[in-house]
Amino acid sequence: MLRTIIAGLRARTARLVLSSVAIALGVAFVTGTLVLGDAMNASLRDQFAKSARNVDASITPSGTSEDGPKGITPEVLEKVRQTPGVAGADTRYIASVPLIGGDGKAKNAWGAPLASTERLREFDLVDGRYPTGDDEIAVDERTASTAKLTVGGTVTLLAPDQSERAFTVVGTYAQGVGRLQVSGNDHVVLTPAALREFAGDRPPYEVVVAAAPGVTQQQLVDDLREAVDGDGYRFLTGEELTQETLSQVASQAGEFTTVLLAFALIALVVAAMVIYNTFTILVAQRTRELALMRCVGASRAQVFRGVLAEALVMGLVASVLGLFAGLGVSALLQKVIGSFDGGTGAVSLPVSVTTVLAAFAVGTLVTVLAAVLPARKATRVPPVAALRSQPDSGEEVRRTGVLRVLTAALLAVVGVGAIVLGMGIDDENASMVVSGGGTMALLAAVIVLGPLLVGPVNRALGVVPRMLFGVPAKLASANAARNPKRTAATTAALLIGVTIVSLVTVVANSAKETANAQIDQRMPADYTVTSSVYDRPLPERLATDLAAVPEVEQVAPTTRVYGDRAYFDGVPRDALGGLFRPEVTSGSLDDLVDGAVAVRDEYATEAGLSVGSTLTVRESEGGASQDLRVVAVVTGNGLPDGLMTLGTSKRFTRAAEGYDSILIKLRDGAANGRAAVEEVTDASPLAVLDSAAETKEQLNSQLDQVLGFIWALIGLAVVIALFGIANTLTLSVLERTRESALLRALGLTRGQLRLMLVIESVLMAVMGAAIGLVLGIGFGWVVIEAVSSDTVPFDLVVPFGQIGVMLAGAVVAAVLAAALPARRAARTSVIAGIAEA
Repeated sequence: MLRTIIAGLRARTARLVLSSVAIALGVAFVTGTLVLGDAMNASLRDQFAKSARNVDASITPSGTSEDGPKGITPEVLEKVRQTPGVAGADTRYIASVPLIGGDGKAKNAWGAPLASTERLREFDLVDGRYPTGDDEIAVDERTASTAKLTVGGTVTLLAPDQSERAFTVVGTYAQGVGRLQVSGNDHVVLTPAALREFAGDRPPYEVVVAAAPGVTQQQLVDDLREAVDGDGYRFLTGEELTQETLSQVASQAGEFTTVLLAFALIALVVAAMVIYNTFTILVAQRTRELALMRCVGASRAQVFRGVLAEALVMGLVASVLGLFAGLGVSALLQKVIGSFDGGTGAVSLPVSVTTVLAAFAVGTLVTVLAAVLPARKATRVPPVAALRSQPDSGEEVRRTGVLRVLTAALLAVVGVGAIVLGMGIDDENASMVVSGGGTMALLAAVIVLGPLLVGPVNRALGVVPRMLFGVPAKLASANAARNPKRTAATTAALLIGVTIVSLVTVVANSAKETANAQIDQRMPADYTVTSSVYDRPLPERLATDLAAVPEVEQVAPTTRVYGDRAYFDGVPRDALGGLFRPEVTSGSLDDLVDGAVAVRDEYATEAGLSVGSTLTVRESEGGASQDLRVVAVVTGNGLPDGLMTLGTSKRFTRAAEGYDSILIKLRDGAANGRAAVEEVTDASPLAVLDSAAETKEQLNSQLDQVLGFIWALIGLAVVIALFGIANTLTLSVLERTRESALLRALGLTRGQLRLMLVIESVLMAVMGAAIGLVLGIGFGWVVIEAVSSDTVPFDLVVPFGQIGVMLAGAVVAAVLAAALPARRAARTSVIAGIAEA
């Protein structure tokens, strides 16, 4: 039996190649994702390790006082340094140090103090040295690259008083990731004295301690707890700090890899369907061969094991190919991710034992499991079948039609029920999850019902080809509907991919249009000036200078007040109804005077507020507090939790420092309005001029990037599905060799035979793509309705242009998939084909 299996593998090597490629692609996605996750974990561990290395004890505040958040005071630091067993101690914190670029505009950057104890520095020096003077600075490698800074050059930082401070770059370093550091921005290191100018009075939030020789970490912590008043502080040993920081790695890297694994699972499901279909066809083609094996003494179990052995070998080969291809997938993903966040593009390819085992487990198990049902079917071939040919018909489909309909009906009921239930849930996330689960149940119902849909859909799609191409198209349409089960299994893989692609496309485009509508509503002004640094408000004199520009009709500066659980905007009273147009549901904005507030409807419901109520607004960081009278309830997209006058907002700390934004309305017919406004804003390093069109363009570009990334991920499943069509057609050509020869003998030309196979391939591809598009658009509507609310209503947007591209792509891919099978069929000799038994 073993020799028979080996001989069979040799004879069918070509037939199994495409199937192996399909499963190898699925394995490549899984292993590539795992390698990417390991690379991200290794990178994060290395970065976190820098923040915890050589630290024997850590002290952080654990509470707040009446005066605000409690920090590490100079007195606490001095007590720590004087504690026996302490070899060194330094505070850690970050401060905003806006970096002025070559365009004269400031951008967000973060500064950290240089530890006086060398072993407690969480940086690795790359070039030059660390700063020793208050006019020197070291920058991390990424900042040096993006800002084009070199050792010996200068860099300018924007001080809190809006003055510019020049520093000499004396070194570059590799940046670690501490718990108080912010990734994704520029980072610099200054002397503690130089950084204090930017940090203001805010105290540090951590002190790290190095132990003297012979002092254990636990002993050091005990001594520190005794020396420092332990109430209000949290003490950790260096080992505990390391474990705590590294625990963040899994959550940060795991979230992204989980998303990728979800796409990998889709690719594997599609690949499994291709494998299942392949073995089903192979078993059908080998009916006489299997029957002869039974005649000469092979048992059912031996036949079953023989088919599974072929699947096992194919799975092992595909796993090897997928493992190596996965390294390429990981490298590509790292390059793509690096391009999104402006990284250096470095690629790391760690291959763990887990990844290797997962590659073989996934590839082999998926292949073997997909072959189980065809293998069981092979055991049911009676020995007498060796004496007759097996007709290719849809009798089995009709025989199992009742079971299919019942199963599909059950899935449809579950799906519709989940969708209805999800849409009735107020929580948007829960609604989307439940409704999304319902759409997947409906998708499963359509797949189960597939063999019964093939006939009607094929007849509808075949009308135009039959009219245009005559006999070859009629034969192609008949072939596509000859075995509904096989055609359904072939198109189901493509159906899944296209459904998900179109679903994501519809949701993304609907979100894009909704966001654009929100921008139009939030930005009725011609231009908006915002600060390039998130914690630096615009100076008040900027609004005065802009109002003096002849081309400007109205200027409306705004402020923002952050409360404990809400945020409020301060706006000029004369801008209400013009540059600010919220819809009033109760009360009146005419009553919005100093000491009053208008609240958003949802916030009013949550806080139990109505017109006439009193709302106490306390700043989130323990600042000022005011009691305000509610005079109106408003609604609208993009509104804060409440609106107050500029005068009211200026009583709060942050709002008193300047403006968050300045809205500008130009005079009618102003010819050079933007140039006139830019002349004023260019003088401020913080001012960034923007318009609604520019904001929408930036937002659309970001959404298109994300959509393109998702298209690429789902595209792998579509590619695998197209391999399945090519594989099915190839096997079908081999199966119909004698039939094709007879058609040639009856007058069908080589070109007509090739055309017949191409049309058959196109019909199958369009069948899967068309059904997938209908389902994807419908499911997109369900998701949009689930996340839509009165505050943010989503409108269904169907991108017909992109849908047309998908259909055209399916047709082109189907033609390419049919190229080799059609060429093979046309080259087969008529006499040899007829003589084939």
